[in-house]
Amino acid sequence: MTENHLHIIAFDVPYPANYGGVIDVFYRVKALIEAGVKVHLHCFEYGRGEQEILKRCYDVKYYKRDTFFAKQLSLTPYIVNSRQSEALVQDLLKDDYPILCEGLHTTAVLNDKRLKSRKIYVRAHNIEHDYYQALADSEKWGKKKWFYLAEAWKLRRYEPVLCKAAGIFAISQKDADYFARRYENVILVPGFNATDSVCSETGRGDYVLYHGNLSVRENEEAAKWLIDNVFSELDGHCIVAGLNPSEKLLKLAERHSNVTLVANPDDAEMIDLLRQAQVNILVTNQPTGLKLKLLNALYNGRFCLVNGDMVRGTSLDDLCVVADEPEQMIAEIKRLMDEDFTEDDIEERDLAMRQLYDNESNAWKIIKAISF
Repeated sequence: MTENHLHIIAFDVPYPANYGGVIDVFYRVKALIEAGVKVHLHCFEYGRGEQEILKRCYDVKYYKRDTFFAKQLSLTPYIVNSRQSEALVQDLLKDDYPILCEGLHTTAVLNDKRLKSRKIYVRAHNIEHDYYQALADSEKWGKKKWFYLAEAWKLRRYEPVLCKAAGIFAISQKDADYFARRYENVILVPGFNATDSVCSETGRGDYVLYHGNLSVRENEEAAKWLIDNVFSELDGHCIVAGLNPSEKLLKLAERHSNVTLVANPDDAEMIDLLRQAQVNILVTNQPTGLKLKLLNALYNGRFCLVNGDMVRGTSLDDLCVVADEPEQMIAEIKRLMDEDFTEDDIEERDLAMRQLYDNESNAWKIIKAISF
């Protein structure tokens, strides 16, 4: 029996699987290994360290991401330029196995003439220039805004490198439609997640939860908006949970007696928070890619209340309550706090999720598309 070997170049060390992008990477690697693929994992490391669990791969290598300021001065996007590595190229040249780049971030190899004959695929996590433009739009004028604007321009200019890819695996239907208008061999492969079945609990919880990586500007702004416009108008308990909240966000939460901020919960605590909540609320002003925290909430939580941008292009509208204005959200929360989450609700959600987000079937989509 022929062995299928695949190089995967990850933009970060994909464990712990505690924020959107690495959740997709880690559980895709896991699903591919379980499907019999020999995964050669290459990780750009910049703070998360080497991880024992990744030794389940056929082999794993780490490369330091070069975050020196000079990397920002190139016309190549910083997220790409800071992940160029001669050591990585030399490792890839040791065989002729196909290569999967995680995100536009790791696609510098597409421009390397030494790898011209290789089958190189790209997992598109986002339409990156749209994502960075949205980051810029959320910033006040200053260094960060200028950086995001410059990066958005560079990414738009750089994106046609995808013409050199053997295939593109898009994470949402909206993204797949965008890439298919510009490039060949675009396949929709929805996001990978920690579970393949809905693990929600029946009954009622007694609080509303917002969760996310709070060190990400988009998530911090969403948390602030919810506290100021929604949670402050409720009598019941509201929780904000996630990684590395800022001092400003901590102080904002402290000003409201019904708001608790849980900083840096571990995986088990985060899952427990999701499952015990009555309403998981998620908002974004960036309708790009797929918000993997939405999958996390749907797989583990009870009722899920979102704004329109959170579900745009995901086919998940029917599994969520959608509201865009604070007054609508407040009214929906008050309604949902008085409803039981039932076995029928779980069965309906589980059936819908299995049709779209089954890790095993989505891994086989990738295996069938790649020329081993």
